[in-house]
Amino acid sequence: MPESIWFRDDARPRRPRLSRERIVTAAVGLLGAEGVAGFSMRALAARLGAGTMSLYEYVRSKEDVLDLALDEAIGEIGEPPADGPWRDLLTDHLVRSRAVMRRHPWMPALIATRPLLGPNALAGSRAIYGALAREGLHGPELTAAIGTLSSYLYGFVAAENTWWATVRTPAADAELRGRVADHLHRHEAELGHQAHVDDGDFDTQFRLGLNLILDGLSTRLKENPRE
Repeated sequence: MPESIWFRDDARPRRPRLSRERIVTAAVGLLGAEGVAGFSMRALAARLGAGTMSLYEYVRSKEDVLDLALDEAIGEIGEPPADGPWRDLLTDHLVRSRAVMRRHPWMPALIATRPLLGPNALAGSRAIYGALAREGLHGPELTAAIGTLSSYLYGFVAAENTWWATVRTPAADAELRGRVADHLHRHEAELGHQAHVDDGDFDTQFRLGLNLILDGLSTRLKENPRE
């Protein structure tokens, strides 16, 4: 009598084969759980319930996976509209970018270490460069403007993410800010009056800083009207 399938281990359905899409989705999840420092192909394979070597049927290296995961997360920002007032377009894009990077705190560290050449990254770059180029900004000035906006965004979010990873709760944030403000008012009264260290509204701070940069760009664009 032939052996019944129900008596063998292979009676259970086999796990479907991997795909690049599954690998990228799992990589984004692993980066969220462990950060860049805790990311490895072994850990990714375990998350997928697969052998480590099986991943290399779909990607060549860990760096490939990180590039793909980063562009996947950038895709959550969404592509800016093709037209509209340049200032509104840039403001909307940077505000949405900050929100995504708060959701994925590992993003700034990866952005700082690799060229952003994935399809989602390039779509965003085309829109942002194009918005300022249409206003008459070109060459080194255009590159510098984009660099300034990018540095502000990445720097602000990296500091914000580090702050919340350390302080963790709004209550702890308010307590620490209150202690710092009290110390300054007692020992550096003028500085304490100027610094407003008790203001923990990151949303408002981000928009205020962004508006200062955009005000400078607006002035520059008025000096160099579009061709």
